[in-house]
Formats: sequence, structure tokens, C-alpha cells
Amino acid sequence: MYIVFGLGNPGRQYQLFRHNIGFMLLDYLQEYYKIPFYPAKGDYYFANLKMDSSEVLLVKPMTYMNLSGVAVRQVLDQYPVPLENIMVVVDDFQLPFGTLRFRKKGSDGGHNGLKSIIYHLQSEEFPRLRMGIGNNFENPSEYVLSPFTQHELQKLQDLLPVARKGIVTWIKKGIDQAMSDFNRNFFEAEII
Repeated sequence: MYIVFGLGNPGRQYQLFRHNIGFMLLDYLQEYYKIPFYPAKGDYYFANLKMDSSEVLLVKPMTYMNLSGVAVRQVLDQYPVPLENIMVVVDDFQLPFGTLRFRKKGSDGGHNGLKSIIYHLQSEEFPRLRMGIGNNFENPSEYVLSPFTQHELQKLQDLLPVARKGIVTWIKKGIDQAMSDFNRNFFEAEII
């Protein structure tokens, strides 16, 4: 079994915010695979997906970003998979918009959602997909809690399918292949 956690803040008011790109990817996966999300007994929503012979669980924590680790811990208590079988999808304001960066493990990099997960798992040893949201800001916390521009939302329609392919590659061929094939900026030749 594989578990993909998309981080974000619950509530319609945050739906198109930069901090919610993890939710946006899971919403895209839901649409692509035509599967429903269900409320869980814990602090998250989940969807089940079968990919070849692999069972995949998509999870959206409903705890708000800074407490994401609470929901991740609840899920892993119910579905005890090895940490290398989870993928945490987060926004990254240190990466240019359009950049995908798969990592085997690592620090929180200043991301409060990752910080919470590391605290609750007592480990940094889990894969993550950092999705660049750009770094055109003066105040990072205001920037991540602001909506994408219309132009950025249009560009996300191109990026989310690529991120889906990266997740599929991770499940079928492993993290090294996903890193090799997808760690780059998919818009760098364009003026955004």
C-alpha cells in the first residue's frame, strides 16, 4: 500500500491559495481517477485508488497546515506502512513556480506542515514532493496564504498532470526514478 498526503488548509476560503497546492494535486487525482473522497473517523478525508496491483490511499488532513502531523499519525496508526511508502505533497516558496522536487527524506525546510509531520513521526525519513509556488514576496507567511493569480491557475492546469505522472512513477518505479524524471522547473523556458 502507498499513501499520498496532500497538505493544505480546509475551507473554501483557502481553496486556491498557494499553501493549498497539495490539496489541489489530490483534487486533480480525484477528478482524473474519478474516485470520491470520504470523511474518516480521524481528522482527514481519504480516497482509495487501485493502480495496477498497488493499493493507493489519497489523504487530505483536515487539521490545518500546522497540525498536519496529527492526521498523518492517525492514518499511519490505522495503515502501518513503511515510511518509504508515503508521499507528502507540499508547497515550497523557495522553489520557482512550476518546479517539482521529489526528495527521499529531509528537513522541514521551514515548512510548518512538514515540521508537524516530522514531530509526530519522530522521523525525517519519508519521501515528499515539494511543488514550487514562486518566491516573489516580501512576507513569506502572507505570500503562502494568498491566492494564485489567474495566470498561475492556468499554468497549474499544465503542471498538475505532470505531478500526477511523477506520483505514478514513484509508485511503479521508485523515488529515484521519480527524482530523475521529474525534478526540474517545467516552466523555466517561459516568462511567467
